[in-house]
Order: sequence, then C-alpha cells, then structure tokens
Amino acid sequence: MKPKKHKRKTNHVVIVASDAADAGVRHLRLSHWVLQFLVVVFCIAAGYVIGRIIYEEQYKSRVWELANQRIGDIQTATEELQEKLSAAEAENLDMQSEVIALNSKIDLLSDTVNQKTEEVNMLEEKIRQQGIPSFFPMTGSASIEEITEGEPTCILNGSAETVVVATATGVVTEVGEDTDYGSRVVLDHGNGYVTIYRNGGKSLVKAGDTVAQGGALYYIGSDNTRLGYQVQQDGVYINPMQLFDISG
Repeated sequence: MKPKKHKRKTNHVVIVASDAADAGVRHLRLSHWVLQFLVVVFCIAAGYVIGRIIYEEQYKSRVWELANQRIGDIQTATEELQEKLSAAEAENLDMQSEVIALNSKIDLLSDTVNQKTEEVNMLEEKIRQQGIPSFFPMTGSASIEEITEGEPTCILNGSAETVVVATATGVVTEVGEDTDYGSRVVLDHGNGYVTIYRNGGKSLVKAGDTVAQGGALYYIGSDNTRLGYQVQQDGVYINPMQLFDISG
C-alpha cells in the first residue's frame, strides 16, 4: 500500500512596511481561505463601486438627455406659441382695422340716416303746411270783401287773365253748379280742412282729382272775375282771413 500524502498547509504572509527610519516591519500571516475571502470581498466592493460609478454616469447622462429633450420641447412649444401670438396680434390688428372701417361706415350711415330723417321731417312739415289752406286763392292782386255773418266768406274781385288756385293740396270731392256764382269746386285736404271755391267760369278739375297747392281751378275772364271763397275746419265754417294772416 502506498503511504498517504498529507496536504501541505499554505499560509500567506502580508508584509507591512513603513518608510520611516525607525519603523519596523510587520508581518501579517493570513490563511489561504481568508485571503481568498478578502480578495472576493475586494472584488465585490470594487465591482460595486465601478458599477455604481457607471450607473450614476449613465443615469446622469439619461437625466441630461431627458432634460435637454424637455428643454427642446419647451422651446418648440414656446416658438409655436410665439407664432400663434404673432398671428393673433396680426389678426387682432386686421379686426381693429375692420372695426374702424365699420365704425366709419356706421358713422357715415348714421349721418346719412340723420340727414334723410331731417329731409323726411322737412318734407312732412312741407306737406303738412301745404295741406293748410293758407295760400292766396288767386294769382295776381284782387280786392277782398269779408262777410263774417252766417257762413264766413271772402269775396275776391280779380282781373282777367288771372287764375283761381287751390289754397292747399287736396282732393276734389265735388264739382257742381252754384245758384249764386254758377259753379262750385270743393276740396278736402285730409286734415280737417275743406275749401270751397265759387266762380262763374268753367271748372278745370273734376271730382277725384288731386290738386297741389297753387294748382289751377278756374281761369278768370272778363265775365267771371268774382270768386266766393270759404273754409271749413272739422265741419265748421271759419274766417278764411285768419289763415291768410298765418301765411303772411
């Protein structure tokens, strides 16, 4: 039988020396297993530190990358907002210009409306005035005899080649015979006034005609120079001279 071989124990010696002049040399004797354990611990620690450093660098790099990306996104969004703001400001300026133009048109239309309203009011007033029998019933001059008893009447004596005219705008409601003068024309002015013209000539109008103020009713000849003129207001005879005074 072969004799058994005994394993030789191996010890490792760690020498710790100092560079001091009076320092001695220390020997630290470690077993093989202890040294292996220390080496493993050291490798683990070194690996952890190196891995930690690498991880932190990668983490920092990732953080900076995300931060830069976020900053880029913010800058892009800011530029887009700035463009939208500029477009909105331009649109606002355009709208302000349109508003100014519209306001100018409104002012112009308002002035036009006011002017037209004033013109309409003046026209209405003119029409109203033309409906009041204040016009003198003859062209040219004439002598006037005023009768105030009973039904007030103005008797006018004109001259040949003059014209009996309507004292206000109205509608002819009657053209007929008159026992005292020969012919009679009645005008309704639509405002409560009615005028009556009595003359010996031939009437120039017929019932239903609209006659403007100053419109011809009779031609005066040598045989019909006399005119009887009367005015009614709301069915009551009034003195025509009162209206002549109003017209001046």
